[in-house]
Amino acid sequence: MTTSKPELREDQERIVQVGGYAAFQATEGIPIITGFAVDDLRAVEVKPWARLECLGTYINLDGAGNTNDAYVAEIEPGKKMAPERHLFEKNIYVLSGRGATLVGDDPKSRISFEWHKGSVFSVPINTWHQHLNGSGTEPARFVAVTTAPLTMNLFHNDGFIFDNPYVFEDRVSPAKAFSGEGTMFSSVNGRTNAWETNFVPDIETFTTFTWKERGAGGAHIKLELAEQTQTAHISEFPVGTYKKAHRHGPGAHVIIVKGMGYSLLWPSHGSPHDGMERVDWKPGAMVVPPNGWFHQHFNGGTTPARYLAFRWNSQKYFFSLGSPMEGDTDVSVKLGGGQIEYEDEEPMIHELFEEALAKVGTSSQMAEFIPRLRG
Repeated sequence: MTTSKPELREDQERIVQVGGYAAFQATEGIPIITGFAVDDLRAVEVKPWARLECLGTYINLDGAGNTNDAYVAEIEPGKKMAPERHLFEKNIYVLSGRGATLVGDDPKSRISFEWHKGSVFSVPINTWHQHLNGSGTEPARFVAVTTAPLTMNLFHNDGFIFDNPYVFEDRVSPAKAFSGEGTMFSSVNGRTNAWETNFVPDIETFTTFTWKERGAGGAHIKLELAEQTQTAHISEFPVGTYKKAHRHGPGAHVIIVKGMGYSLLWPSHGSPHDGMERVDWKPGAMVVPPNGWFHQHFNGGTTPARYLAFRWNSQKYFFSLGSPMEGDTDVSVKLGGGQIEYEDEEPMIHELFEEALAKVGTSSQMAEFIPRLRG
């Protein structure tokens, strides 16, 4: 039997992406930042964004893996953004300035809430909303992490995503949802240290709880926002300490809230000696570890370090995009998890840390947590 080579029609001679997220972005007319990290979200260049009637730039870092994304939006003094509703999730962290957001599909019953630098919030999916700058003299800037890439690549139809009238009755929120109130789950049905809300007024001072599994006296709290599959957590760790290396799936956008330090990232099939990336950070920086890569965060300054991470996998609505080798991120790799315990890490990790601390005139406090340092 003989076979013949299939003939290509004229419109099949080359593959062209005619829909989906990349095609959508190409029409937006604003910059797109790529790479491992961003030095300072507060300082990235923003340009006129006609669709949202503000200034903006997209941030598509490698570690997002085309599953979620980020953008920075800036509202000029005395201005407001175009109203929105869409079928993708969106979490917002206010970088600077102050303002307010109107929420609600019915113009007669919309609510509003005010926000400022350090606020975190999320409007329920496919709910009408509009952001306004509360100052007549200063711009307001925020970073948003959204599930637009996954949603757009799945449906590749802008009308369905932006002009869909469906109301998610289970997610419509009363006014108190944006008051700063919430529900704490300390240990309920597998949910631990989780604060369920739509609005956190200030994450710079928000209470955190000890997370001994990640090591070195660190503390954290999980944020379950607006009934989403995306989630967030705040993590803080003391001077002279660092967290245990761990790995997980794509899309964890780590934003530095306070403190100075650095992160190390390396492919999970190697060691820190092979292909290691170092990202130095300060407030306003963002790093997104690639899918399945080990990464480790170090407080290299003289004050406690705190970060906010927008990521997949709400405890309430589990949705995994993890790599096959991920395992539980706070369980040792020797037990099938995704974490490297202190006693198993390469000695170079602490050596690099001591070098960083020497430059700022402080010293390591890790002997309490690493047995080999006590001798």
